[in-house]
Amino acid sequence: MWALRRVVDVRAVTAGAVIAAAVLASAGCAKFDAAMGQQQLVVGFRAGTSQNAMMQARAACSNIPHSAPEPMPTGANATSGTYDIRFNVASASDADIARLEQCLSRFKSVEGVNVEQEGGD
Repeated sequence: MWALRRVVDVRAVTAGAVIAAAVLASAGCAKFDAAMGQQQLVVGFRAGTSQNAMMQARAACSNIPHSAPEPMPTGANATSGTYDIRFNVASASDADIARLEQCLSRFKSVEGVNVEQEGGD
């Protein structure tokens, strides 16, 4: 009887360790999935492009499904300061991103685009 009780205790501890490992692994996956969901498309412009030209490209391509332009930073100077034009593409499909890239490519001042994870990774 004592040996049987010990086997049950070992199995309970082993099962507990397996469950704990699974919980930790799923928590790590959830953080990874959340980070993956924070994708941005950053628009690169040619040197010397005016803020007005950047805003025109942003406005013209703001109607693409699942790719909303991010708000202008509050610290940017609207008359002389420049800032990156960014689109939140977290829920965009590859086709949506391709449409956005195609729209932006119509502007001669756009040098290229880059899809980044939150934090620039």
